[in-house]
Amino acid sequence: MQDLSDREALADATNPLGLDGIEFIEFSTAKPQALGQVLEMMGFRPVARHRSREVLLYRQGDMNIIINAHAGGLPRSVQPSDVPVIAAIALRVRDAASAYRYALDRGAWALPTHVEVMELNIPAIHGVGASRIYFVDRYRDFSIYDVDFTLIPTVQANPPALTGLHWFGVVQYIGNDRMQDWTEFYGKLFGFMALPAEERHGILPKGRVLKSPCGSFYLQLIEPEPGILDVDGKESLQRIGLGAPDVLASVGALRERGVSFVESQGVHSETRGALTQSYLGGAMFELVHDER
Repeated sequence: MQDLSDREALADATNPLGLDGIEFIEFSTAKPQALGQVLEMMGFRPVARHRSREVLLYRQGDMNIIINAHAGGLPRSVQPSDVPVIAAIALRVRDAASAYRYALDRGAWALPTHVEVMELNIPAIHGVGASRIYFVDRYRDFSIYDVDFTLIPTVQANPPALTGLHWFGVVQYIGNDRMQDWTEFYGKLFGFMALPAEERHGILPKGRVLKSPCGSFYLQLIEPEPGILDVDGKESLQRIGLGAPDVLASVGALRERGVSFVESQGVHSETRGALTQSYLGGAMFELVHDER
């Protein structure tokens, strides 16, 4: 019989940060109302406002999306523009300060923060492009939103997920010959593991898929394809993946709410997955069959 301490040591080795899923994904945009309308079509609801910045929190089920229209002065940060951009992803971890130090010790770039009065200092490192990766350890009884946000009156604070939608992952566009660099980045800092080439999800199975050590979400790395995928030499977080127990039921429910899907010979809605059209030039959502 394996000793309990041995099992804990093994868990720490495979999941060194105690990663426990995605806390929030943040969009930067100069048109927060327009993006908010897109999120509401997708089943999200505005539930809280930041106390001192032009920032809104949208939620459905266990998913949080932050719309940030605040123009900050920090270097290498995503500034709001008409086209919404995924500016940050926040990871739930066992201990945020320890996770931050662990990442820095393994080569991550520290991110300067500017904390206002009555705001939390959430540690973060540089991600792809100008994006950020936050470490959050307050996500159970007491959360980061209890300090920085005020609830919108008369709004349900925890709206249920539409047709069981939940986080599945994020798609990242990378530069030519950068696949191994990013695989090592996520593996060394967070404990992500590459899935076998034959193990694929959804209807857009290109690139390499990395599984989080907690098993709750994935990162898909996609290199540019000449004549097919042009990323203008820029690396970025490109779209959000939502897990759906029944993809076609979710597609039907979202269509009733006004969401349009890509329907072509090469890409179309089916039981494995579906892809929404691009809204506002940058907001796109992929549905992936996932019964978790």
